[in-house]
Amino acid sequence: MASSTIKKTKREPHKFLVGGQWRDSQETLEIRNPYNGEIVGTTYRPSEEDIEDAVKASVKALEATCSLHTYKRSEFLSTIQRGIIQRKEELARIITLEVGKPISDSRVEVERAIEVFRLASEETRRIGGEIIPLDLVEGAKGRLAITRRFPIGPILGITPFNFPLNLVCHKLAPALAAGNTIIIKPASAAPLTALLLAEIVTASGLPEGALSILPCSSNLAEKMVKDDRLKMLTFTGSTSVGWHLKGIAGKKKVTLEMGGNAGTIIDKDSDIEYAARRCTYGGYVYSGQSCISLQRIYVHEEVYEPFLSMLTAHVKGLKMGNPLEEDTRIGPLIAPEAGKRLEAWIKEAVSQGAKALVGGRLQGNFLEPTILVDTSPEMRVNCEEAFGPLVTVSRFSSFEKALEEINRSRYGLQTSVFTQDINKVFLAYRTLEVGSVIINDVPTFRADHMPYGGVKDSGMNREGIKYAIEEMTEPRLLVLNLRESL
Repeated sequence: MASSTIKKTKREPHKFLVGGQWRDSQETLEIRNPYNGEIVGTTYRPSEEDIEDAVKASVKALEATCSLHTYKRSEFLSTIQRGIIQRKEELARIITLEVGKPISDSRVEVERAIEVFRLASEETRRIGGEIIPLDLVEGAKGRLAITRRFPIGPILGITPFNFPLNLVCHKLAPALAAGNTIIIKPASAAPLTALLLAEIVTASGLPEGALSILPCSSNLAEKMVKDDRLKMLTFTGSTSVGWHLKGIAGKKKVTLEMGGNAGTIIDKDSDIEYAARRCTYGGYVYSGQSCISLQRIYVHEEVYEPFLSMLTAHVKGLKMGNPLEEDTRIGPLIAPEAGKRLEAWIKEAVSQGAKALVGGRLQGNFLEPTILVDTSPEMRVNCEEAFGPLVTVSRFSSFEKALEEINRSRYGLQTSVFTQDINKVFLAYRTLEVGSVIINDVPTFRADHMPYGGVKDSGMNREGIKYAIEEMTEPRLLVLNLRESL
């Protein structure tokens, strides 16, 4: 069993994982708490030699992972799930310390990670195929075909800071379920959570080399993206980086899950009090640092004023402060640059006629939860991804025009509609250029087993355990000539 790396003092750097071996290097990486700037921990930056060894180990271990029987793969995933359960408070705390996520939200993330491995264990047992009769014409009589899904090969997963556990799990769990090996490059701002997860995985007895965790530089990550020995890139992160990586990925399969500026429509027949509560959650959970954070709200003119009044009251009630305190709802942004960017966007919008009903001020590494009104579609607070605790609220008179406003975005991840009119539900479903349309809830909703992903600049292909397994496998056809006599 690999030696422990996370159960050490802050002064002793955490090693990274290369094909089952814990390693250090000449270069260290400090991880600082975005709440107070204190050093949470230190790890090492892998070298080019470490990267090469990880790729070789991933290729070599593929034979072992491909040979695992279905029940064994399922057992490994269940063992990892139990390991997460045993250390869930430790995981929640390190998430909060690394990225400033309120502890209550960090606990939710850990529970979701537990569910991801449960789902993966179950889906492993459902990876099947089909029987295809080929005798549709006389020349193919006696022919029968079967299909089966095979592992695609070694996978590279690149993950962001905002869900440092669950988004790693969304790449790791389906990869292992399908019989693949995987290398994870976690965000430089939050590698410690992934390294703690790696301890749990290595303790499960998984074949050595099946997993590597490499908090490497962007340059070395790009080297892996270009490496033809790795058969798939699954990336979650910024739009600009994602499309750049796809452009250099060569022949490998690519899944991209990227940014958004999610919108919602509040129609006049909606339960506006419920909608206001859900929009408060959707726009401000984890300080809006989610690719499906609610950013644009379009409200029918007949209910605009009462909805806005309710939303304002709820947002004013959000506690901003120490993310380790149980009642904190707004934590710090991941880095000072993020707050300065948003502050500049808000000032720009106000200079062009917008009004900040709530918030709008930067306090150290915190941006006050902000509501902007009287904005225009061209303002960056509307047309770009805020990735912070900021929503804009606009009124509409025509439902069809509101759909057009949602579609004006270059992003297309998720959106939502609050309405009781089934005809409008299906009109929105047909019209909106997004990966998912959520009815009577915010676009921030995600269940970990649903097909998840976007269109336009938000990405391509789908995550969600069953659907990720399909992306991480390839169907292979076997044709049988069942002659009556030889």
